[in-house]
Amino acid sequence: MIEPAPHELPRTAFIATFGGIYEHSSWVAETLYDQGLSEDDSDPTKLAKRMATIVDAADEERQMALLCAHPELAGKLAISGSLTAESAAEQASAQLDQCSAKEFAEFQNLNQRYQENFGHPFIIAVRGLNRAKILAAFRKRVDNSAQIEFHTALAEVHKIAQLRLDQLDSSID
Repeated sequence: MIEPAPHELPRTAFIATFGGIYEHSSWVAETLYDQGLSEDDSDPTKLAKRMATIVDAADEERQMALLCAHPELAGKLAISGSLTAESAAEQASAQLDQCSAKEFAEFQNLNQRYQENFGHPFIIAVRGLNRAKILAAFRKRVDNSAQIEFHTALAEVHKIAQLRLDQLDSSID
């Protein structure tokens, strides 16, 4: 259970706590707060489902903006140290900050191809994965259709949100 209970937080504290669950998309937490919160929202899984419903109900333009808010894996923001704390920790957990020169070059090539094909960065919930698994998924997904990849990327964003809520819950314990 998330403590303090989300439904007990004032709006500004709620947004400060949950505004980064969806990368640079505090509108998800703002919309959720405005819809009203209950004791059930202290359960990270229930809160994640409510947030996912808000994202899924958004128009395609807003969903695309959410996808575009995510950083490239082992990309420019990682190199410059400009990732959000959440993204930096997630990429480090998969050791993306320790790529060999060959792996780094492949990430750069795939990032460019993917962006050209789909108009947003490649998104995968990296926690629990290693570089080899991430690269294998990247190689496979770069040739998906735009429609399949849009839905796959959104599903991955939802996984990331659930993982972030779970981590927030466990860090409070």
